Amino acid sequence: MAVLGVDGWRGAWVGARLDGRTVELLALPDAAAVLAVPGIEAVGIDMPIGLPDDRPRVCDDLARDRLRPYGAASSVFPTPVRAVLATDDYAEARALSRAATDPPRAPSAQSFRLVRAIRSLDDALGEPPADHVVEVHPELTFRALAPGLRDAKVTARGMARRLAALRTVMDVDAALLEAPPRVPAVDALDACAAAWSARRIADDTAECLGDGAVDARGRPMRICW
Repeated sequence: MAVLGVDGWRGAWVGARLDGRTVELLALPDAAAVLAVPGIEAVGIDMPIGLPDDRPRVCDDLARDRLRPYGAASSVFPTPVRAVLATDDYAEARALSRAATDPPRAPSAQSFRLVRAIRSLDDALGEPPADHVVEVHPELTFRALAPGLRDAKVTARGMARRLAALRTVMDVDAALLEAPPRVPAVDALDACAAAWSARRIADDTAECLGDGAVDARGRPMRICW
């Protein structure tokens, strides 16, 4: 059965449906559309799922530690606390976050830009949580595929090395040739990496970071690849 890797893209989502070595890139308008892709055994999504109430997530700290030797620790954005999902106003979000955390902590502008997507996914997952939808991080995936990778994904070398890594596990070039219009190469490659992680999740061979904690809605605070 196929799996799906997903990366956020300009208020929507890029999906990579992986079946054997065949991968198909999809433009998906919202989180509900992500979950509605048929025939999917597991979904690996590059977006926080388990959300903290009052402190940083252990899995984020562990992921940064894992990526720091490669100069990629900053690719793990601090996950906002759940209270921040109540607003689309940055000033209010900062106030809500400071009130919920001790010591007080406010989301960066970069982290806050993810709030709409996080809320959309949180709403779509519903109750009880969908166990086949798992949070992943492409930079962890790429280091598993290409140990020692240090080049940033926005550089020519970084993109070439990521393409070479993906070619070992899927027919990524064919997928890129048939990609939906305007899908950026970086997001497409991240979605493909997430799909390989989803394959490992479905096969029960994935690695995960976290301390076993779950959030207020029963969702695990973990990152897998």
